[in-house]
Amino acid sequence: MEVGNYISLAIYFILMIFIGVYSYRKSAKDISGYMLGGRSLSPSVTALSAGASDMSGWMLMGLPGAMFVSGLSSIWVAIGLTFGALLNYIIVAPRLRTYTEFANDAITLPDYFENRFNDNTHVLRVVASLVIVVFFTVYTSSGVVAGGKLFESAFGLSYELGLYITAGVVVAYTLFGGFLAVSLTDFVQGCIMFIALILVPVVVVMNVGGINELHQSVVAIDPDLLDMLSGVTLITIISSLAWGLGYFGQPHIIVRFMAIRSVKDIPVARNIGMSWMIVSVCGAMATGFAGIAYASSANLDIKDPETIFIVLSQLLFDPLIAGFLLAAILAAIMSTISSQLLVTSSSLTNDFYQLFCDQQASDKQLVFIGRVSVCCVALLAIFLAKDPNSSILNIVSNAWAGFGAAFGPVVILSLYWKKMTKDGALAGIIAGAVTVLLWIYLPVSIGGQSLSSLVYEIVPGFIVCTVTIWVVSSVTYKQSLEIETVFDKVQEIH
Repeated sequence: MEVGNYISLAIYFILMIFIGVYSYRKSAKDISGYMLGGRSLSPSVTALSAGASDMSGWMLMGLPGAMFVSGLSSIWVAIGLTFGALLNYIIVAPRLRTYTEFANDAITLPDYFENRFNDNTHVLRVVASLVIVVFFTVYTSSGVVAGGKLFESAFGLSYELGLYITAGVVVAYTLFGGFLAVSLTDFVQGCIMFIALILVPVVVVMNVGGINELHQSVVAIDPDLLDMLSGVTLITIISSLAWGLGYFGQPHIIVRFMAIRSVKDIPVARNIGMSWMIVSVCGAMATGFAGIAYASSANLDIKDPETIFIVLSQLLFDPLIAGFLLAAILAAIMSTISSQLLVTSSSLTNDFYQLFCDQQASDKQLVFIGRVSVCCVALLAIFLAKDPNSSILNIVSNAWAGFGAAFGPVVILSLYWKKMTKDGALAGIIAGAVTVLLWIYLPVSIGGQSLSSLVYEIVPGFIVCTVTIWVVSSVTYKQSLEIETVFDKVQEIH
């Protein structure tokens, strides 16, 4: 690996640590500041932080790889995610920002659920927290695996060393700077990803002779690569578009809506966030698509399609710039890991330690416990990531579906339906999560295909959760003036 690559990476790591130190001095002194940044995020930081923590390595490795293999027929997941992100800004963001503040200044999603339904038993909060801790610990390990593989394939380092470098840098700035550090580093990482996803496809298209030459080259290789419907069925399209449903239940994304400084800033954040996402997604797809023509003309043997971005970066750019582009992949991975670490830590601290161990704990104690939790979750994630053959895509896909089905309908209906009850929310979370797990692991096949191969598990999970909430809430509803007064106040604001 060239010296220039290492210089770019060193600058990137130093910048991340610097932001962590700055955030530590700025807002990490109380639990609200550490876990939610004191609800002070600007629209631009909110938007890019949500986008960067959302996309992870999928944006720079998964999507270009899918386009490289399948052409335009792999576009449906990107379309589903784009519309899902837009609806999340419109449907969830404004009301959740208002309601979490009214609901006793809730700083975690389980905290919001408990306060929204006035659950004095704490059962709803604990169940929601368990779902977050279990899923996110495994989800975080998938990001660490991606970091290990990146260092192994691109930098020539050992897989295990890659695990420790990736996790070590993320833990360093998350540990000290908390939510503000995570959000600010996500903002910087989002900017790096944005530049990389414009720069790489433009240079690749220029190297293959322009858009017309690119089109002719792809047609000559396989005309079906230009067909969005090639090899896909209606069920495949529905399953791909259904990825967008996952946005409504992702704790590490919607927590950004809770932290923005004002509801009035959300439209600005939406415009910035969606512009970033559309350009970045198009850039990622263009990289994979243009890579088809370049690999053919240069007689490249691409053994792993998901490394096409890495290969093009190394071949077409100066080592210093190539190092920056590799840092963009690392930024995508780290932005998601840090967000997942902090959300898991906040649940362990706020929803377990404070609830069951020390209800009178001071802010200083809670921040300390939060930092210890970050370290513990990171160590467990590294342990789970020891196997380099771990399936990153499957873990991410399953966790995305699990969160989307367990929390998505609960979040939406809690913001819009006055008669939703605590029992309905609890039953919905359990029903959604169990449906996803059964859909994945139940030994049932149709036509030789597993259930999850036929329909993405978020579809039945989301439906079952919604129906369960409606049925159970309808049966258990009893008027509560306290709950409905807060609900009515939120409705009046919006």
